[in-house]
Amino acid sequence: MPPANSSLFRRKTIAAILQNPPPDAEGHGGSAGGLARHLTVRDLTGLGIAAIIGAGIFSTIGQASLNGGPAVSLLFVFTAIACAFSALCYAQFAATIPVSGSAYTYAYTSFGELAAWIIGWALIMEYAVGNIVVAISWSDYFTGLLDGIGLHIPRWLTMGTQSAHHGYETVLALMQAGKPLAEATPAQLEAYQAWANAPTLFGDWRFVVDLPAFGITVLITALVYVGIKESKNASNLLVLLKLIIVGVVIVVGAFYVKPENWTPFAPNGMGGVLKGVSAVFFAYIGFDAISTTAEECNNPQRDLPKAMMYALIICTVLYVIITLVLTGMVSYKELGVGDPLSFVFAKVGLPRLSGLVAVSAVFAMASVLLVFQLGQPRIWLTMSRDGLLPSVFARVHPKFHTPSFSTIVTGFFVAVPALFLNMDLVVDLTSIGTLFAFALVCGGILIIDPYGRSEARFRVPYINGQLLVPLLLAGSAFLLWRYDHATIIKLVEDTNGTTAARTGESWYSVFRHQIPYLVFVLASLAIAVVTFRKKLSLLPVLGLLTNLYLMTQLGINNWTMFLIWLLIGLSIYFGYGYKHSKLNKALVE
Repeated sequence: MPPANSSLFRRKTIAAILQNPPPDAEGHGGSAGGLARHLTVRDLTGLGIAAIIGAGIFSTIGQASLNGGPAVSLLFVFTAIACAFSALCYAQFAATIPVSGSAYTYAYTSFGELAAWIIGWALIMEYAVGNIVVAISWSDYFTGLLDGIGLHIPRWLTMGTQSAHHGYETVLALMQAGKPLAEATPAQLEAYQAWANAPTLFGDWRFVVDLPAFGITVLITALVYVGIKESKNASNLLVLLKLIIVGVVIVVGAFYVKPENWTPFAPNGMGGVLKGVSAVFFAYIGFDAISTTAEECNNPQRDLPKAMMYALIICTVLYVIITLVLTGMVSYKELGVGDPLSFVFAKVGLPRLSGLVAVSAVFAMASVLLVFQLGQPRIWLTMSRDGLLPSVFARVHPKFHTPSFSTIVTGFFVAVPALFLNMDLVVDLTSIGTLFAFALVCGGILIIDPYGRSEARFRVPYINGQLLVPLLLAGSAFLLWRYDHATIIKLVEDTNGTTAARTGESWYSVFRHQIPYLVFVLASLAIAVVTFRKKLSLLPVLGLLTNLYLMTQLGINNWTMFLIWLLIGLSIYFGYGYKHSKLNKALVE
């Protein structure tokens, strides 16, 4: 038996997975207790578009544009390139290992069991935690739509407890300080009224909940529970509807674009553009959800790679055009709203189109909920098959051929927090978990196929990165210094404690905010050295570097929350998963 510590990195071999595939349904080589195969490349592309075009284009794009101005359109391109590197790696893994589990399964075959558990735990942040954000955003659009037609739900039934309490405390502090209420934002005043007017339970506890967010999550969960065929039909219909609406927005909005609104293009410099990283990246998360449906595809090794790239290309083009249209119609300074598409059309005097956008947003974000509610149960199902979660998570409904228990648990995991939480709390946390998964998938390709010699139906094209990676890193450092040297100077000052002395903050308080960036610099140098020595494939290395860089832009507080989340996951792994792992039992036997 190997030493105990080596068993943490025990790996599932690709050959073993292919020799013993999971059971399929409907006569596809297995028992009738497996998942049903209904998805074509068109369906998969639709699922990808459904996941990507949602809260990002209808909500978070506004705040990103406020911070970065029209230059955020370039950030969408940069982020899409980062996602494309990751998508190529996902596509090769999907063609090599056509089973459910997504990045979790890919990490199990490349890095080993401990990394697989970590990435599986991190994916909860992408799918389940990410869906909390989508549910809350959906609720905002839905209640706004109802208000527009004269149906008013009490505000204390349409706002999370956390948001209402924070707004109440903010406005109360202004009142106690004798300041005018005009200093509070409309959202804060609304939260104050919701908290003040809410009924009380159990003494002083205010009953303020986001009921629409809870309701849509329950409805979508029920649809996902019933079957993949019904889910894909609903997804395809919703995708068609929102593509039509996005097309109308682009065509009509183009007539109201004022080129002078694009000047200055990057009003807050590179720093302002990068403030939108979490919001822009949140817009893209979900293309990898396609890979969780591998066992429900008619031809996963052929169709999954195609669908990932199709969805990414289509959505990137739409995002860039939409951003340019929005920032051209009104000044970027006015876009810090939760419903930017509706806002700009109301601003230019097209209230009917504004209402149409609000209606489409309701359906668009419902489709995102659907795809993410599909993805999370299938990851838990795969983890359960490996023994890392209790066997009940692998239970498949005998009639619907869906992971029944995992689907219900996912529904509760999303619906209940959506009643209470603030959307801003989880956007960055979702992004950092997803970027972490993407980085490990890119690194996994460098382990299983560093020179592009796989016999899979799709593989990442091999380009020798020996010289190109060091040159690209040097070029990137020069451009960053050339066009945003103020940021570098500030970084050096902060690291040396100059800013701390000037502002009165402790040296550690300032320095700790630079830790992620400094870690990235050291990691990129190490990766460049290994690439030079091993002649590694360029594209996976670039995917690894870009994902790590984007993670540095999310701030030390998000990193702290992420590490706490991982520690909770590790305690579960060592308390249950390590002992019950099927690979561990095989070692013992």
